[in-house]
Amino acid sequence: MTQNPSLSDLSQVIRRLEAKSRAPAPFRRTDSLEDLLGGSVEETDKGQVLCVRRRFVAGHCHGRQPLDAARAMAHQPLALLARRGEPPKGPRLLYLDTETTGLAGGTGTYAFLVGVGFFDGDAFEVRQYFMRDLDDEPALLAALDPLLREVDGLVTYNGAGFDLPLLETRFVLARRRWPGAIPHLDLLPAARRLWSARLSDCRLVTVELHALGFERVGDLPGALIPSVYFEYLRRKAPGELPRVFEHNRHDILSLAALTGWVADALDRAPVAELGPDELSGLGRLWELVDPDRGEACYRMALEGGLDSPARERLLARLAWGENRRARWEASRALWEAAARGGRGFDPRPWEEMAKIHEHRLRDFARAHSVVTEALDRARLHRASEIVLSALVYRLDRLTRRLGGSRSSGS
Repeated sequence: MTQNPSLSDLSQVIRRLEAKSRAPAPFRRTDSLEDLLGGSVEETDKGQVLCVRRRFVAGHCHGRQPLDAARAMAHQPLALLARRGEPPKGPRLLYLDTETTGLAGGTGTYAFLVGVGFFDGDAFEVRQYFMRDLDDEPALLAALDPLLREVDGLVTYNGAGFDLPLLETRFVLARRRWPGAIPHLDLLPAARRLWSARLSDCRLVTVELHALGFERVGDLPGALIPSVYFEYLRRKAPGELPRVFEHNRHDILSLAALTGWVADALDRAPVAELGPDELSGLGRLWELVDPDRGEACYRMALEGGLDSPARERLLARLAWGENRRARWEASRALWEAAARGGRGFDPRPWEEMAKIHEHRLRDFARAHSVVTEALDRARLHRASEIVLSALVYRLDRLTRRLGGSRSSGS
């Protein structure tokens, strides 16, 4: 007699069927890699290379950010993002990201997939050049070379520390001249200034979720990408390669969208719709070239409720600015706000308040009161012996000065 299957047995059968329906179709040896990826094999003066091209309308939204915002960027925000380097001289920017055989760099690391993106008419085009074998590297570099020489600037995410030095090494080893004079915008430093205080990390996938509202679904983690490529080289079966291409393509689109977001925020700052952490970061970018605009961003960040300890750091930054302008009362007020706002005990604001009262305002009694309160707080928070000794020394000196001033006045 046949027994009816149990509910758990039926659940297992359903899960197996669902897993099969989600699994990709098996790769047949008769299928070409370019057909699977939607690419084509292109000729260069150094042989053939596989290239996958995708075009997106310029108004395409990556998350909630339209790509074409990066096409209308003003010159000054680009100059700020270039930091100490030369800003792009024109609008033709190449957004670049590499997938490599490892993160160590050096002569043994290959960039097996190089993705680039650029605006072409009313579209944003992504090209991905792929090494089907390590012998394809000369052709990949030959395809990349003219693109690098035709643009006004490069945009990367940590490219200054990884992608560009790696590509330069590969060019040199292939006896090709690296076009080293290209202006370069690395978005990672700007991202750290804008979001390091709020986000758990400043990886591109973290920043794009917060700033652009773009969430990757089923994304292949970057740490697994080298092993996927080595598996492809061993078996000549694509395996997870389509996911590697998708990961790289998302990186390029996020680069363009994030560049547009940051440039637009810089151009409009300070505006209250931005968060206090973002306003603080924008202030740090602006203060080097326009201190007044940087200060306006800082003050709006404070008004917007910037959290500790970023709030105390920003108050100290503003206080130093008032010091440089010799506006002692304004500086003292900022130091006092920093001293009384934090949860723990930081001796620096108290010391600076005491210095202003003693040396600038010549109010020894008030300086003595500030140091007395600071010493009480330091003991309450069990400050180090070095901090306590410095405060005791300052208090004794102020006591002597107070005694001398009273004697001379009597």
